[in-house]
Amino acid sequence: MNDKILSPASQAFTQQLGIRYPIIGGPMYPCSNPELVAAVSEAGGIGIMQPISLTYVHGHKFRQGIRLMRQLTDKPIGMNALIEKSSKKYQKRMEEWIDVALEEGIRFFVTSLGKPNWVADRVHSVGGLVYHDVTELKWAEIGLANGADGLICVNSRAGGHAGAKDARVLLDELSGLNVPLVCAGGVGDSQEFDQVLGMGYAGCQLGTRFIASDECRASDIYKQSVIQAQESDIVLSERVTGIPVSVINTDYIKRSGLKYGWFAKWMLSGKKTKHWMRTFFALKSIWQLKKSSLDESGEKDYWQAGKSVAGINTIKSCDSIVKDLMKENY
Repeated sequence: MNDKILSPASQAFTQQLGIRYPIIGGPMYPCSNPELVAAVSEAGGIGIMQPISLTYVHGHKFRQGIRLMRQLTDKPIGMNALIEKSSKKYQKRMEEWIDVALEEGIRFFVTSLGKPNWVADRVHSVGGLVYHDVTELKWAEIGLANGADGLICVNSRAGGHAGAKDARVLLDELSGLNVPLVCAGGVGDSQEFDQVLGMGYAGCQLGTRFIASDECRASDIYKQSVIQAQESDIVLSERVTGIPVSVINTDYIKRSGLKYGWFAKWMLSGKKTKHWMRTFFALKSIWQLKKSSLDESGEKDYWQAGKSVAGINTIKSCDSIVKDLMKENY
């Protein structure tokens, strides 16, 4: 094989994580099934499990799900921790999941939506690493002040909850922090991969590209929609989560509209009612995104995807996807 020559930043990143290639298989609700996570790691990157996807969508008890992935690969895998303290019950469950993951040997964590200090304390005590999702300098500084070892830089081309800035602007804003920076958003083929590493990013996190993979359990109609979509087909919708989410502009999305209604707007404007509305959106999105991702009928096709769809035109194995990104020959 003819390995791509990596930059010093990318080499340091892969050595830090104990992986071959500077590629993260991003955590995706609802698409991160254990076979997909393990396949990305086995291919030489690192797959990140999403706990709610693992348990609620794909039906595994948390510890058993980790052990299944361990049967499929002996390479490093990671875990995503959504750490917003909006619910004491949810926070307790997340703490339990993190403790189980550490017991099962997981040593790389990606945190989102909060201060990662309590996660970092647990993870650092056993020699692990915490990277934190950020969209701008303010959140990056908060994450680093609370124990993050590196940053996942979510740009405006990402799927799911995208950032507002493009990859280069975000890199320029964060490059003085002297920690590993991983580009998240807009990478679907080897040309885009080369571009972001050439900018100076240490690695890339890909989500949408791995939806269109053999190992992903998303419906075939969802995968076909990903490979047929163009960048202009990606729009931001508020209607499921209450926060703009990047989705494919299907007929269902066109009929439903992109904005939530007057009642939700009124509820979100009140100090007491805001929490109730956000809880409703959270529960609704968990159910609807699960149903949409697995439903082969495409009746209510609410499919998350990023603008990297423009470079995705085939469904392949994770191993082939990683090798294509690295321009390796079999």
